[in-house]
Order: sequence, then C-alpha cells, then structure tokens
Amino acid sequence: MMRKAICIPAALLLLVSCNSFLEEHPRDQKTEGEVVTDAKNLYLATLGNLYSLFGGAEDSQGIQGTYRGLYDFNTFTTDEALIPTRGGDWYDGGFWQRLYLHTWEAGDSYLNATWNYLYKVIVMANRSLQTVAEAGKSGMIGSEEEASLTAEIRAVRAYFYYYLLDMFGRVPIVDRLDANMNSLTQSSRSEVFNFVRNELLESLPSLSPQKSNVRGEYYGRMTRPVALFLLAKLSLNASVWLDDDWTDGKGAMAPFSLTVFGETFTDPMDAVITLCKELSSYQYVLEENYQTNFDVYNEGSRENILTIPMDKQTLRTQNQNIFRSRHYDHAAAVGGCGENGSSATLEAIRSYPEGDLRLNINYWTGAATDLSGAQVYLSTGEPLVYQPLSVALDLTGSPDEKIAGARMKKYVPDPNAAKDGKLMDNDIVIFRYADVLLMAAEAKVRKGMDGRAEINAVRTRAGIAPLENVTLDDILAERLREFAWEGLRRQDLIRFGAFTRPYSFRPALPDEENGFTTVFPIPSNALTLNPNLTQNYGYEDE
Repeated sequence: MMRKAICIPAALLLLVSCNSFLEEHPRDQKTEGEVVTDAKNLYLATLGNLYSLFGGAEDSQGIQGTYRGLYDFNTFTTDEALIPTRGGDWYDGGFWQRLYLHTWEAGDSYLNATWNYLYKVIVMANRSLQTVAEAGKSGMIGSEEEASLTAEIRAVRAYFYYYLLDMFGRVPIVDRLDANMNSLTQSSRSEVFNFVRNELLESLPSLSPQKSNVRGEYYGRMTRPVALFLLAKLSLNASVWLDDDWTDGKGAMAPFSLTVFGETFTDPMDAVITLCKELSSYQYVLEENYQTNFDVYNEGSRENILTIPMDKQTLRTQNQNIFRSRHYDHAAAVGGCGENGSSATLEAIRSYPEGDLRLNINYWTGAATDLSGAQVYLSTGEPLVYQPLSVALDLTGSPDEKIAGARMKKYVPDPNAAKDGKLMDNDIVIFRYADVLLMAAEAKVRKGMDGRAEINAVRTRAGIAPLENVTLDDILAERLREFAWEGLRRQDLIRFGAFTRPYSFRPALPDEENGFTTVFPIPSNALTLNPNLTQNYGYEDE
C-alpha cells in the first residue's frame, strides 16, 4: 500500500464524542452505504479508516507523535525523560510534574482523552467488521478477501486492547457494534489478556506474511510479523498482565497458555523464545548503523517491524516530539520552531558506557549545531550548549533554566520538513527487531539460560564491549539506552518491578509500595457514564 492509500478523507472518519466512547458522529452527511461502493472503497472505509488514526496531529490522538496521549503517559512517567518546568514554561497546571511524580488523578482530562481515543478506534473496528461482513453477504468481495480483511481488523482491534490492558488493566471488552453502554461490564485483567491473545492467534493464519515497514501494499499495516511481535510482548508481560490484583503483594498469576505453530506453551518465557525465533525467520536484521532506522525515508530499514507512515505531502500525521524538545534558537537554526521542553533524565544519560554510539544519536548533550554542523548561538550571542546534568524537575530560577537537559535527537532532521518541523518524512518507529533480540535475551535469562548472543549483538552495534555474564539488570539498562524516546520504558520498568522505585527528583509515594500506580485510574468520566465500572485498586478514594 503506497502512502497515498493511507491518506483517508475526513468524510470517512467516524469520531467518538468526548462524552462516550460508544457514540459515533460522522463528520459529514455521507452514509456508509454511499461511501462503500466497491472493494477499494471498502478498504478505505474499514482498514484505511483505522490506520489513519495510528498517527495524529491533535493532543491525545495517535499511538505516537502527539502530546498528552499514549506516548507521554508511557514516557514521562519513567526514569527515561521528563519535561521540566522552566520559569513560565511547561508548568501547564502541574500536568508534567504529576506524570513524573506519579500523582496523576482519575479526573485528568488527558487521561480521559487517551481512554476515549483507544475506544474510538475499537468501536470503529467493530463497525468495520460489520461492514466487511455485509460486503461478503452482498457478493462485493469473495470469501478469501472477507477472511483476510476480517483478520486484519480483528488484529488492529487487539492491538488497541493491548494498550488498554497495559495502561488500565480492568476494562470493558466491546467486541460488537450493538453493545449497550448500560450493560457493559468490566473484565478482569486476565480476561482482557486472553481476549487479546485469542484475537491475535485466530487472526494470524489469514494475515499477510509481508513486512509492514516498507512501501507497498502492506505499508503501515497489521501483518503477520507484527501480530507475532505483539504475541511475544503479551507473553513477556504475562506475569504482570495475568495478575488480577496487582496490589495484594501476592503476584498471583492466572494460568498462561498459548498454542502456536502446533505447540502449546504453559511457560510464557518458552513462548517468547519461540515467537522471537519465528520472527527471525522473516529476515529482519539489525541495521549496521543504528541511525538508519530513524533516517528521513526510513522505509528501507531492515530492522523496523511496525512504523507510522509519514509523508508531509499527503498525510497530516505529525511527529511533534523533536519540536517539543529543542531549544527555540536551536530549532530556528535548523529551519523550524521549538518549545524547549522534554529532556533526558540523569539516569538515562548516566546509563551510557564510554564509547556508546547511541548517546550522540539519541541526544543533544553539549554544543548545539545546525544542519551543516556549525555552532548554534543563543539570541544573546553566546554559544548554545546543553547541560545534561543540570536538569531538574523545576528549573525555575536556575542559571541553566533554558539550556538544562539533554534533548531529543533520534530522528535525522528532514531539511524539507513543514509545519515548524512537525511534518517530516521520517516514519515514526513503533517496533524494531532489536526489541525481538532483547525480548529473547530476557526470556532466556529469566529461565536461567544464556542470553549473551542476543544482547551482545545489540551492544556490538552500539560500539560497546560484549558482556560475559548477563543479568536482568543488564537487560533493563540496555533497553533504556536502545529504546530511548520510543515510548517503551514504562512497560519495561513495571515488568522488572522498578516502576515504583524512586529516581532523580521523584521520591516513591508513601502508599505506592503496593504498586497501585502501575496502572492508571479508570477515568472519572467513564465511571460516571457507566455505573457498572469500578475504580482501579488504590484510586477508590479519589
């Protein structure tokens, strides 16, 4: 599928209202029957409609690339990054400090917007399934095409439940279009886990085996390797996501079972190892140069597994993350704008061993330069030099108020970027093969096996010495360096039991020991709309 095939007219987008994730309101007066007139329009009105929402341009919309949504809740709550208050900048009612300090609230409007976004896509998937079924009955498409479209829509829906499972734990499963809001009940976390697992497994045979990250018919789509990757992630996090009361200190895990490739696994780490081995057969490789995965026109990467396609000519999808991070004068020097915000934590910067090539690729840590490599100067005439170790949660009044903190550098600047640098041709990376290797290493170490080959492949590419012995701490630290700015850190910290530990500027909350903040509260609006829902453990008194 070429880039233009993903550019969906606004007329096809059915949005969920801010009051209910089950109320749909077409953006114009065209009915679905008027839009779906042939197989091509069927794709646009179903899967194309869903894929258009993988990215976004507005707050809380999209998997990555926008503010105050999935990416921010999974990044700025961790030891990887923060957005410091810089005098009159970036306080925003305390929102960014609450994320970092784990003091978010059920009434937070952006948490509610993120919940609504996830369910919006799920409800749209349910409508798409109905539309495809009707097209099959009418003879518009054959049974094989119907099975293929149905499998892909179900896999996309499972992908969005994957985020609900991770972030909120106990959520309603809405798997049909005629679901009644007043009758929806809240499923346990293990039930949601098993729903996601089953949807992916049942979809797997009918999904295309093609790679998703290269231009062509399946560009940016949910193909079989993407579904296998998600199954590996499910299995890797099973001990967390199959625990129906994560605050009781027992770590009780509902039974795990996964049947794939004719074999049934009851040990999730065995499943991870097998799934990662299968993914290796799809000829993904570590790119020789780490930066290749984040280049302008990075569709050629042999490492990226799932990306959000970007095209400043045909798509409105934005990547606002670099725009948000760069100092104003630095952004102006490279032809864009900046908001002088997000920065690396002390833990992130100090985690890099000497000689690690990723440090300079992931971060601006000293002198800022323009596209030609020339020094950038502040409006005062002084050289702009970032101060990574001067970062703090509140920099107000600090001599380094505007220059403290290492800044995001990971995506190669597109010299022709538009909209202040937010519209670029670097596809946004969601999943990479490096994660497959580190998942396999982790699963092996958890089973008492040797994970050196996988982790050392990643380290060797980064220019640092291989490890003679591999511990879980080694793997967690390696993931911090390898996946900086990729939105994976919160999930990793929770799986390693490290999310509620104190880190720089963030003391652990006195009542956080039971791990209640490892999930977010069910948004207050959702509780008000549906009296069948109850608040997550630890947030009941809000």
